[in-house]
Amino acid sequence: MKLSMPLVYAGNPRESADQVAALEKAGLDTIWVAEPYGFDAPTLMGYLAAKTETVEIGAGILNVYSRTPGALLQTAAGLDNVSGGRAVIGLGASGPQVIEGFHGMPYEKPLGRTREVIEIIRMGLRREALVSDGIFKLPLPEGQGLGLGKPLKLLNKPERPVIPLWVAALGDGNVKMTAEVADGWLPFLFHPEKAHQVWGEALAKGTAKRSPDLAPLEISAGGMVAIGEDVKGMLDFMRPMYALYVGGMGARGKNFYNELACQYGYEEEAKKIQDLYLDGHKRDAEALVPTEWLEAGNLVGPASYVKERIEAFKAAGVTNLSLSPASDDPAGTIAQVKEWVS
Repeated sequence: MKLSMPLVYAGNPRESADQVAALEKAGLDTIWVAEPYGFDAPTLMGYLAAKTETVEIGAGILNVYSRTPGALLQTAAGLDNVSGGRAVIGLGASGPQVIEGFHGMPYEKPLGRTREVIEIIRMGLRREALVSDGIFKLPLPEGQGLGLGKPLKLLNKPERPVIPLWVAALGDGNVKMTAEVADGWLPFLFHPEKAHQVWGEALAKGTAKRSPDLAPLEISAGGMVAIGEDVKGMLDFMRPMYALYVGGMGARGKNFYNELACQYGYEEEAKKIQDLYLDGHKRDAEALVPTEWLEAGNLVGPASYVKERIEAFKAAGVTNLSLSPASDDPAGTIAQVKEWVS
């Protein structure tokens, strides 16, 4: 079981990025760099490549709207080169608020776009000429543009002909597609004991269509980790994030995370959290986040309990345990968990 960690920064990402070398020495296998609507991920990933030697540097995630497939190919190949073959590219549709509000792109055909982006990136890494006649037209057909486009292949030889492509997915169709064509899956707000009831069928259907040329699907999930005899209260620090996604990340009737909470069996809480959050009562919304969900989705408690949660994530199929250490010594926490999973 690998260990990963999201790069968390409040303002200046360099301050957090400079700590990754110590985490790498402690046994961290992968660092995930997010890109909602803050700084871009590839710049930080390139910075991390220069600061580290062995840790995998993952985009978590690049959306499939704001960059063309060709640009995503260039990004993947470039990052893999400067990192010496340590790039992991997480892809996803993000959400309509970000795509339409920040990038000015219509939030259309997210599954089809993601599938085609994966196909085109893999095509380019094999240094084949980019040709597509789906949602993406490569080259542009007659009657569009100047009519001078021709199929082109990546100019530089990639560091590797295959770079791991992961997908952030929650809905059945997206999870099914991910299990069929991606190298890894990035679920969010993961509940190990309830994951199978929510995604088991979609994963099975996608896996049944998976190419034998692909390795088994990797899964990265996890949460806060705090090890100690009297640390359960730290779970309250996760309430604002859960409430934000379930209550405020989207609109009524269009919130993927609210739907997930309902699938977990928290329908009543999900509706109240959303109503309170959208009406401006954030603290009240946070108080309604089910403690059971917080306990299951994080690793907070005595060492024996944290070990039990590690086994629960492993039993749910997680191959890359994502941790957010809540301690004064994050590297020490990573080293301790690394010893347990090795």
